[in-house]
Amino acid sequence: MLNKIKRKIYTKVKAPIVDALKTAYHNPTYQFHIPGHTKGLGTLPDFRNLVGKKALMVDTTDEFDNLGTLTPATGPIKEAEELAAQAFGAKKTFFLLNGSTVGNLAIAMGLTRKGQKVIVNRNCHRSILTGLIISGADPLWVIPNKLENWGIWGNIDAASVEELLAANDDVSMVWITNPTYEGVVSDIASIAKVCKKYNVPLIVDEAHGCLWNFNEKLPTTSLKLGADIVVHSLHKTGGSMSQSSMLHIAEDSTISAEDVERALMLLHTTSPSLMLLGSLDAARANLQSERGQKQLSRAIANAKYLRSEIDKMETIHQLKADFGFKTDITKVFIKADGLSGKRLEYILEADFGIEVESASDEGILILCNIGNKRSDFEYLVKCLKKIDESKYQDIYYLENKKHMPMLTPIIKKSLRDAYFSEKEIIPKEQAVGRLSGEVVAECPPGISILLPGELITEAHLPYLADYDVIEVLK
Repeated sequence: MLNKIKRKIYTKVKAPIVDALKTAYHNPTYQFHIPGHTKGLGTLPDFRNLVGKKALMVDTTDEFDNLGTLTPATGPIKEAEELAAQAFGAKKTFFLLNGSTVGNLAIAMGLTRKGQKVIVNRNCHRSILTGLIISGADPLWVIPNKLENWGIWGNIDAASVEELLAANDDVSMVWITNPTYEGVVSDIASIAKVCKKYNVPLIVDEAHGCLWNFNEKLPTTSLKLGADIVVHSLHKTGGSMSQSSMLHIAEDSTISAEDVERALMLLHTTSPSLMLLGSLDAARANLQSERGQKQLSRAIANAKYLRSEIDKMETIHQLKADFGFKTDITKVFIKADGLSGKRLEYILEADFGIEVESASDEGILILCNIGNKRSDFEYLVKCLKKIDESKYQDIYYLENKKHMPMLTPIIKKSLRDAYFSEKEIIPKEQAVGRLSGEVVAECPPGISILLPGELITEAHLPYLADYDVIEVLK
């Protein structure tokens, strides 16, 4: 009797742009169009050898090789956007180049007007402020909770949003960041309920939460909790190439997709990289595939392992979910007794060859990515244990610079008017009492230190240690 061998049937996840690029690669043509490097033949040989001939062969732009166009989307690009909308639970999805930044700019340009009020969290990304400068809308600040012991911003309370809506009857939208850069999650369902009560759309910059719809052990995406528009940076944690992102319009949203698309047509490059678009298509397909699901489960398991090992240490601590907020388990923010975050970052890099996502005044951020192996985390734990058991605090030094802006802006002039006002550049020490003429925000995480029209105070100076001069209004 023959043994019956059960074979698992693997369903191939479709990736239209990837398939179109493969077809173009295997059916080369004589090229008399851009890009001028002509499938890599016109570039520096050292660079070609570094990135590979195949990568340059598929480095093309839209309208060629039956690849479709980006804005408006046609062909394989349109099909890929439709598949992404299905995967993320959206009515309409736009692929973005130049990161989530261009999505935020398009939202501001397409949906807000000069003089309108927009409720924005203090720790928003600088691209949201840039968008408001373009449109002329004015921010109303909702201040998140401060996690003082960790030196970072926390969650946003729905009550704070409602308080601003009740006091201002001319708010055009609520625009918040969730999760925070460090993984703190707000109660979006409650905030969405408040927004619906006041008939105001809710926009969520969910740049750091693009994995959430693909594993139930992660927080629930804002697309399912009542947000009208959600922006995702697939390049941050989703597996696509740098500067590739997505903008989603929710199923039940009444926001005009056409208004957003018109703004994207003004802002997007007219020569979009098919490699970047293909990487978005591939990232979505991978996350939906059995392989991608295993990678995501492994990332969550790695995060649990790292957190459990940190809990055994005496001088190193991790940020955990607390009353009033949740956290994304894959973003591990840690601090060490007697060490600043910047010092801990330096030790890990200089002594152990480890690079972390970022460091601030109190701690460092570690991302548990889908591409990491368990051995990566075993090595990280081994190194953290050495720091925990050593006397690194003996070389601790106090820095004169702060890294996480925790101030509430005092705005004396609108963003747009201040940005386009006559300005001058003066020594930093003479700037106190003047109005800033520029956006000052260091990436990561891109949270503003100064805004155009903001009053510069003594409290700003520790955040400006690397600046000799400041641009101010005349």
